[in-house]
Amino acid sequence: MSIERFQYIVVEGPIGVGKTSLAEKLARLLDAELMLEQADANPFLGRFYENRRRYALPTQLAFLLSRHEQCRQLVQGDLFGRARVADFLLDKDALFARMNLDETEFQLYQKIYADLRPLAPTPDLVIYLQATPATLMERVRRRGRGYERQLDETYLSELVNAYAKFFYHYEAAPLLIVNSEHLNFADRQEDFELLVRRIHDMRGTREFFNRGS
Repeated sequence: MSIERFQYIVVEGPIGVGKTSLAEKLARLLDAELMLEQADANPFLGRFYENRRRYALPTQLAFLLSRHEQCRQLVQGDLFGRARVADFLLDKDALFARMNLDETEFQLYQKIYADLRPLAPTPDLVIYLQATPATLMERVRRRGRGYERQLDETYLSELVNAYAKFFYHYEAAPLLIVNSEHLNFADRQEDFELLVRRIHDMRGTREFFNRGS
């Protein structure tokens, strides 16, 4: 069951969908370098959840600077040929900016993004995890991060729709769209192995994986 042909895999999806847990398991399987979004290191994130309008811009710019540095490391790491797994896609950065910034702030963000954007390598595979807002809300509450207590299902619904729209048009890399409603990659090894087999069997540039209840 070899998936080593994918040397750079990105796992994406909305808050609480399980992308970090899956990225960690894939990295262990492939003995790959793991690159995780540094959400806990963003000094504005907790304040953003308390007052999204006020803290949207500094939160977004802090994430952009962090992702810029991580993508620069990705480019350098490519010289050594080791597989890499990440839980963020730089191309998706503007998704949150469009959701949370007003027009003037978004124009500023776009200028800074254009100036900073590194030549990040294109993933060999993007795994987009989907779940309903209700499922995401349950998972967010279960993991109990203090700064996420202010999240509500309305915001998660907007986020789910924004992700769906983004990946509907995404064509930069092969894409596996996974309905994670009845999958638990962190706690059920059989679910993870099922997904690995599905990745191994991929032949097209856009495929779907859905496991019924």
